[in-house]
Amino acid sequence: MNKFMAITIFTRVAEHGGFTAAAAKLGVSVSAVTKAVSRLEDELGAQLFTRTTRKINITDYGQDFYERCVAILADLEDAEAALQTGATTSKGRVRVVLPFSFGRVTVVPELPRFFEQYPQIELELDFSDGPVDMIAEGYDVAVRTGDISDSRLNTRVLTRGPQVTVASPDYIARWGTPETPEDLMNHNCIVGRFGPEWSFRRPNGNRFQVRVSGSSVINSGDALREAAVAGLGIVQGTWWLMRKDLESGAVVSLLEDYADQGMPVSILYSANRHVPRKVRAFLDFLIEITRTS
Repeated sequence: MNKFMAITIFTRVAEHGGFTAAAAKLGVSVSAVTKAVSRLEDELGAQLFTRTTRKINITDYGQDFYERCVAILADLEDAEAALQTGATTSKGRVRVVLPFSFGRVTVVPELPRFFEQYPQIELELDFSDGPVDMIAEGYDVAVRTGDISDSRLNTRVLTRGPQVTVASPDYIARWGTPETPEDLMNHNCIVGRFGPEWSFRRPNGNRFQVRVSGSSVINSGDALREAAVAGLGIVQGTWWLMRKDLESGAVVSLLEDYADQGMPVSILYSANRHVPRKVRAFLDFLIEITRTS
């Protein structure tokens, strides 16, 4: 088995967390995967994985080797694409991690347009709102919410819209419109995963918070949006989560004079190597859809 095939098998084992999953992904036998990794360890003179009866874990040496292998394979894909297509086609797999709501509302509906332009790119999309070490977990691109600081990564802000406070027209017709943030204490406010302390900004620029309460606590952004549309109560969330419902009139914006700045949504990718064309294509796609959405 050649070295590049062995490296490819090794990276798939690292990414999928096991020999069986890697074998299924590559379309080869589990024994072929196991032998390839063992031979690679023998050649390197180092252990890449620790193995138990139930699972495998990548070693520190294996993690460092994995990061280098990913860079090598990406450069190889670029070189092959350049020779086969005159450097005009992007191809290969891009591993991406997205926040649940941002991915569902902003990215997934636009994917047909992406694949129409880049039919030879395969996207592996994972969804997570929790902390992610994108280099350790083998992602090419991460979209994260909040202020990010990591010297290993390039970061670009995609969008930084306001926090919006919204309710359905039916709710407003039944219970009235709050005129100030303090009026929210007399309304049914649906609390999201960031808690009952809702942030606002006075016209003079001073920030303040109002503690709200209501009939429900909902820790999913998608479910929170749906609760607002259903007329369950007043909701505070990011503009990009609610924008389509605002455009359609399913919810109306409240307290706009007191709107605070929302958390930024940023793209992150490795700062340590050349960005392959396939990754650049997806980065440009994210920038485009957040600019025009």
